[in-house]
This record gives sequence, C-alpha cells and structure tokens, in this order.
Amino acid sequence: MTQPAHLHPDRLFPASEPAQSIARDLYPAVKDLPIVSPHGHTDPSWFAQNGRFASPTALFLTPDHYVLRMLKSRGIGYDALGIPRKDGKPVEADGRKAWRLFADNYYLFAGTPSKTWIDHSLHAVFGITEELSGKTADSIFDAIDAKLGAPELLPRAILERFNVEVIATTEFALDPLTHHQSMEGQGLIGQVRTTYRPDDVTDPSRPAIVENLKKFGELTGEDISKWDGLINAHRKRREYFRRFGAVATDHGVPTANTADLPLVEKQALLDKILAGKHDANDAELFRAQMMTEMALLSVEDGMVMQIHAGSRRNTDPLLFGERGPDLGADIPGPTDYVGGLRALLSRCGNEPNLRLIMFVLDETTYARELAPMAGYWPSLMIGPPWWFHDSPQGIRRYLDQVVETAGFYNLAGFNDDTRALLSIPARHDVWRREVCGFLGRWVGENRITKSSAEEIAKHLSYQAAKDAYRIK
Repeated sequence: MTQPAHLHPDRLFPASEPAQSIARDLYPAVKDLPIVSPHGHTDPSWFAQNGRFASPTALFLTPDHYVLRMLKSRGIGYDALGIPRKDGKPVEADGRKAWRLFADNYYLFAGTPSKTWIDHSLHAVFGITEELSGKTADSIFDAIDAKLGAPELLPRAILERFNVEVIATTEFALDPLTHHQSMEGQGLIGQVRTTYRPDDVTDPSRPAIVENLKKFGELTGEDISKWDGLINAHRKRREYFRRFGAVATDHGVPTANTADLPLVEKQALLDKILAGKHDANDAELFRAQMMTEMALLSVEDGMVMQIHAGSRRNTDPLLFGERGPDLGADIPGPTDYVGGLRALLSRCGNEPNLRLIMFVLDETTYARELAPMAGYWPSLMIGPPWWFHDSPQGIRRYLDQVVETAGFYNLAGFNDDTRALLSIPARHDVWRREVCGFLGRWVGENRITKSSAEEIAKHLSYQAAKDAYRIK
C-alpha cells in the first residue's frame, strides 16, 4: 500500500515558495518535541487500569462527539451507532455494524479536521494507509482489532509512544478521583493530572444544583449555607485536587460574565439558590460571582484559571433527554470578554499570582477583545483555538488575528481538549505544522529571521503550554 495524498509529508504547509521550503525546514525542530496536553477530557480509568480498548468502534466512534454530530446531521440515528440511552432501551450492540455505518459515511468528513485526525491515527498508530470506506470497513476494523491487545496499544504505552510528557484530565468538584488515587499509588501522577472543574456546584442551571451543593458541604465538612463556608469548601477541594497534580481550574460557562457583589447580596443570592427559588438571571449572577471568587482563590493558591466561554450547550432537548450531554448538539455563541471580565479584572486583574487563560468560540473577539486584553493585562493569556476552530483553517485565522497585538508570548501554546486518545498526537501535529507554515510566511516576507522563527516554533509547540500552566 502506498501513502495516500492526505498524509503527504508537506501537508498543511504553504503551497507557495519560499514559505513552503521554510516551513519544511522548521518542522523537524518541533516534530518530535514532547507533547504537553494541559487540558482535555480523556478518561482517567484508561491510565489507571491500562486495559485493552474494547473495539475500534469504542476507540474512534462512540467517544467522539465531533464524529457523532456529523453523522447525525445526515440523518444517522445514535441508536444505530451504539450510543447508550438513559431509558435502557436497546441500541446497536455489534461494534462492527456501527463501524460499517461509520465507514460507509466517512466521505462526509472530507474537509473536516476529524478526517485529518482519524487518517493520521490510522496511519501513525496502525500502519493503515487505505482510505476508510464501505469497501475497506471490515479489513480496517480487523487490522485495528488485531492490534488493540498488543502491549504497545495499551493506554500508557500510547502515552510513551507519542512522548506525552503531561496529560490533564478534567473532573468535577464532587468527583471522588478514584482513578487518580489509583494512579497516585502507581506513581503516575505528574504525567497524568486532574483539573478542578467546579461547574457541578457553581452553575445553578443544573437541575441537581441544590443536592450537589449539599453533597459539597458534606464532602468538605463546611457549612455551605454560609457564603464563607461555600468558598472555604472550594478552597479545601482545590487543595485536594492539587494532591493529584492539578495545576489548573476550568470553567465551562455560557458567558464570560463576572460580578463583585457585597457579602450581603452574595448571601441573599446563595439563600435563593439553596431554596430552589432562583431564575435564569439569578443563575447567571451566581455564575458571574463564582468566577470572581475562583480568581481570588487562584491568587491565593496559584492555580491557573481557564474560562471556556461561549458554548450554547445541549441545544437538542430530545437528544439530551434520551442520552445526556456532550453528544454533539452544542453550538457557539457570541461572547463579550471585555465587559464580562470587567468586575474580575477590577478586583484582582493586577495581582501577580493570577493567571487566567481565555478560550472563545466567537472568533470575532480574537482581534477586537482577546488580543488587546492579553496584550495589556499581565494576568491574561489567550488559549488556543478551541472545539469548532481546532482545525487547520481555525489555527490560521487565530494566528492571523492575535499575534500582531498580543505577540507570541501571550499565547498559551496548544492543548487538544479531546476525549479521543489517539487524536492527541494528530492534533498536536496539525498545530505544529500550522505554526511552521505561519512562521514560514513571515520569514519569506523578511519579517523575522529563520533562527527566530525556529525558536518561536519550539516555544509554541512545547514550552508555551508548560509556562502558561506553570508545569514544572
């Protein structure tokens, strides 16, 4: 079998000279650098238990909402793809049948980053160079399945194979961190780390918010009916997460709004939440106040704060009711970071211990808001293109819009933010190639020297993430 065109060694490099040759020359300096993955959603049980992946379908299809949403858009039901239902009704249990359906429709992914990642994974991990299709579905399924039990395909071996120096999972405040406790005993904490995501106790739009807050108080031994007790519960929980390597918090909020209310108003708001008498405006104000409280705690303990704002989540109520969240029905929304962060930055934006990384799905904010903000506030950095924009074109748009105002060193490098383990090296490779292409154009235009471009490429491919997340 010959290597297909989509895995050409010059893929994603500029088409014109001299930028293409310069990018080709820069790439070897970053190609094999260690991978630092400081934010993502891989399953910690994979690393704690180090077991065989069940099937090619479990590896490539069922955990990947990027893939699921495209198939759904063409009328392919989740039952046929084997996605479990809340009501326990049967779904397709034969992974091969679901895989065939995926392969029959793989042509739909032309032009998407999902195809780039999957093609890279099939080739780099399994040596498969045939195009996935209905004709090749069974042979590719069998080739993957035959290798899944091999020692080099177990989760920890994959981390070593692709030189993953650090990978962070993401857990909610109430998570018992059972798998991280196991990894602590195995000496894995450091390479694998948790991240503190308190949305389950900071977002009153969640149906179980009252029950969650009560559990939070029981877990920490704090009286969460009092505002100071609630904040101290977070303080304790953050400390517990740091035991398992956490260097960051993460906040998946619909807006970037923050607030700085007086104590009496904060307490009144908490009372309303605990009584279950809050409305949507109360929920937004509570989230906004909690963002400022989390920033103040970061000033105390040095944990890096990530804000992933601007996703309108679970927009298909039927899908959410049948199967739950995070299955592809999320849509970007407009985000106001300048107005949203005003209260937080007024309170602690000049504190030297605060580091806040801004992520956005609203690309119109890159040049108008994020780059100027990060180009001024020492506490702010710009996160990499995220979710819908974690793609070759998305990376190009991002770099074009932020670098001239924020520079290269106010960027937080790259993180892959994925649930699909094998896509991690693929995603980092896309970032590194696009960085080399961007810098190759600049060298070709005599804007920077080639030696400077190589240093910047290495920084953005590796050191930037370590520096941004304070990983030693």
